[in-house]
Amino acid sequence: MVSNRTRRFVQRRARFLCEYCHSSEQVSSDRFTIDHLVPQSLGGTDEPDNLALACTRCNQRRYNFTTGIDPVTQQEIPLFNPRNQKWADHFIWTADGLKILGITPTGRATCYRLDLNDELKYESFIQRSRKAWVEVGWHPPSEDPRQEQ
Repeated sequence: MVSNRTRRFVQRRARFLCEYCHSSEQVSSDRFTIDHLVPQSLGGTDEPDNLALACTRCNQRRYNFTTGIDPVTQQEIPLFNPRNQKWADHFIWTADGLKILGITPTGRATCYRLDLNDELKYESFIQRSRKAWVEVGWHPPSEDPRQEQ
């Protein structure tokens, strides 16, 4: 179990955003979880360099996976790791802010494995939530790159 001090450190480091889908913890009805980049079941530790802030959706979908299939190349690719990769190097928002697009094999494999846009199940529920957040100015994070219109 991660200490409260470590949890606060991870939250601040992530700017209170899920480090995968960039949803804001501040507009969530649930406190975000602490994800182990190398899962504990695979020998991962509670050291801060192995931890990421994750919304419940992303944490549950990531489970103990460390790789995913890039739908373009069909190759198995390591999932996005926020400790040694920058989100903006692998993902971009659609111009309307409703979908995350993977722009690299890592980004695409992560989008697919975590179903970041609810395209495989839940009938695009997260896109409807993002639409409401966009309408009130809560989403997407201002520093995240967007597709050109």
